[in-house]
Amino acid sequence: MSIDLVFKIAIVGIVVSVLHIVLKQAGKEDIAQIVTLAGVIVVLVMVIELISDLFVMVKTVFQL
Repeated sequence: MSIDLVFKIAIVGIVVSVLHIVLKQAGKEDIAQIVTLAGVIVVLVMVIELISDLFVMVKTVFQL
């Protein structure tokens, strides 16, 4: 795992939190929730790709 991924997740979190605050201040709470949900989904996709790579690596190491 590279430190690059940690920075990508942190950047997504910061951007989503800033957008959420701005949209909430503008009275668009529903859109703010959608933005937050989209951010969570993006991070989950990144983590799922990592888990998939881990399973492939384990499969290769144990020759399954």
